[in-house]
Amino acid sequence: MARREPANRRVHMANERTFLAWIRTSIAIMAFGFVVERFAIFMNQLSALLGGGGPHTIQQAGAMAGSKTSWIGLCLVGLGALMGVMAFVRYKKTERQIDEGSYQTSLVLDTLLVLAVACVGVFLVILLSHTL
Repeated sequence: MARREPANRRVHMANERTFLAWIRTSIAIMAFGFVVERFAIFMNQLSALLGGGGPHTIQQAGAMAGSKTSWIGLCLVGLGALMGVMAFVRYKKTERQIDEGSYQTSLVLDTLLVLAVACVGVFLVILLSHTL
């Protein structure tokens, strides 16, 4: 018995390429979150090495920056993981819609990506403005 080929093979392949692009994006966001979190550990270690006293020392500034970036890094890793799961859900939903001939766009994942990029941009601007 011959296997039935999908009628819209090119459209399904385009859907798969889009899914893989979303997966690459989610991995990149998770990797960036990992780097940010490791930066927090570096700042905490740097503050411990420098030592010192007084309320406005480099040690306390490093510890404060480390704790803030640690939470941001963890949130980015979680956001990347969530985007990966949502990309799979979107892929399967689009696959079903293509087969049924009822494709409709969805803005949820696109909005999440824009928010993630905006948050990363704001974080970098704030981080770089404090180093000037």
